[in-house]
Amino acid sequence: MQRTLALIKPDAQAAGHQGAIIARIQESGLRVLALKTLHLTTEQAQGFYYVHKERPFFGDLVKFMTEGKIVAMVLEGDDAIKRWRDLMGPTDATKAEKGTIRGDFGTSIERNASHGSDAEETAAFETAYFFAGLELA
Repeated sequence: MQRTLALIKPDAQAAGHQGAIIARIQESGLRVLALKTLHLTTEQAQGFYYVHKERPFFGDLVKFMTEGKIVAMVLEGDDAIKRWRDLMGPTDATKAEKGTIRGDFGTSIERNASHGSDAEETAAFETAYFFAGLELA
C-alpha cells in the first residue's frame, strides 16, 4: 500500500467540482484515508511550494492557492502515486485528455483543478504538511 497527497485546488473547489473529483477517486479504487477543507495563508502556501520559490511563477502560484478554499486528502492504494497522477492527467489542463480530472475540470497550466505528489519522498513531506499522524489512523 502506498499513500499520496491529493489537493483539489481553489478553482475546482469554487466551481463546486469537489464531489465529482472525490467520486472519481473512489471509483478508481483509491481509498480516501483523510480529508479536510482549508484556506491556506500566504505563509502556508509558500511553505508547501517552497521547492518552486526560485521559479518565476512562484508568486502567482501562491496567490492562486490562497484565493479560496482547497480540499486536502491522503489517498491510499497499490501504486497510489502513479494511479492518482494518471487520473489527474498532465499538469497543463489544455493538454489533458477529457476523462481526466484536469481535462474535465481544469482550464490552464496553473488552474488545473488538482495537485498530486510526484514521488514517495514528496508524498511523505506533503502528507505530513497537511495531516498529523493521528489524522491518518
